[in-house]
Amino acid sequence: MTRQSWHFDTLAVHGGIEPDSQTGAVMTPIYQTSTYAQEDVGRHKGYDYSRTDNPTRSVLQKALATLEGGKYALAFASGMAAIDTLLRLVQPGEHVLCGNDVYGGTFRLFDKVLAGYGIGFSFVDTGDVDAVAAGLQENTRLVWLETPTNPMLRLTDIAAVAEVVRPAGAWLGVDNTFASPALQQPLALGADFVLHSTTKYIGGHSDVVGGAIVLNDEAVYERLKFLQNAVGAVPGPLDCFLTLRGIKTLAIRMERHCENATRVAHFLDGQPAVSRVIYPGLESHPQHMLARRQMKAPGGMVSFLLAGGEDAARTVARETRLFTLAESLGGVESLIELPAPMTHASVADSPLAVDPGLVRLSVGVEDGQDLIDDLAQALAQID
Repeated sequence: MTRQSWHFDTLAVHGGIEPDSQTGAVMTPIYQTSTYAQEDVGRHKGYDYSRTDNPTRSVLQKALATLEGGKYALAFASGMAAIDTLLRLVQPGEHVLCGNDVYGGTFRLFDKVLAGYGIGFSFVDTGDVDAVAAGLQENTRLVWLETPTNPMLRLTDIAAVAEVVRPAGAWLGVDNTFASPALQQPLALGADFVLHSTTKYIGGHSDVVGGAIVLNDEAVYERLKFLQNAVGAVPGPLDCFLTLRGIKTLAIRMERHCENATRVAHFLDGQPAVSRVIYPGLESHPQHMLARRQMKAPGGMVSFLLAGGEDAARTVARETRLFTLAESLGGVESLIELPAPMTHASVADSPLAVDPGLVRLSVGVEDGQDLIDDLAQALAQID
């Protein structure tokens, strides 16, 4: 039996990870060092300075590449650091076509920072392949999308978009944070880059911040590797260790996240105070069949709108007890937030603005009935 034949659950535990070559340690050690002794001037054992490379980070990068079915991976200090480094492949005067429902921090980086350096950005519904085709320009260098999106949980047919983007000579980058590689692998569907905020499902315990880029092109990898070192937004060895620890339970955690999210979505769908539930696992989701085809399961994120609007949404967010009112997602504990004033405040005055009555749930791994009971009592507090 070879590694190539292993299923994802086995790869999450063993993929890209070997016992430590020096000690035989089963868990990758935390190489808490900034520098390394050299055998002679310019001659070393593969490591000279930990911004450039660190053994703990090297193992994490190999594991991440394995999970996404890619050849190469680079780890960063945050998901935003990973996006920023990737966007350094785009030159002033070139264009990025971006989805019109993305994380607020991504929009802020694109619109408030990188646009000031001469990169053009436009935003379309990437769920509409014709809109993507129409949005491509002669100077488009990168098409950037999330699927499922944050926070509206819209889906993009990655393979169909790749078929449009490739002939145009542009790259396709997919933020796979909401799905995780346990549920979706964009490289196999035609993407050039997969990005993660490893803070979320990959880390899985709300105790580490990180990011990653996974790809197959060796020449582009070498350029990104140069940028990773030159820019220096790299994770420390403890961050890498914690992320590696989280990876080992990714497969089984995602099963429980999806199971609980499905139960919660069906519960909310029957509540009179709720005007709309957005979850790819519901048949009412406009891209439900795409979710079934493209994803192994519909994910652990649920968004919903309340008939009472923003006031009702704020009441529910305040009144939950198991669902913690907090930003971020993907941890073992359930979280609740209002994207408009929280994670997506930066898009408030843009075409990407979020309904202030939208509630976003990151459904954790607690007992599903306890989560439903918590939401029920919070909904009961609405005037």
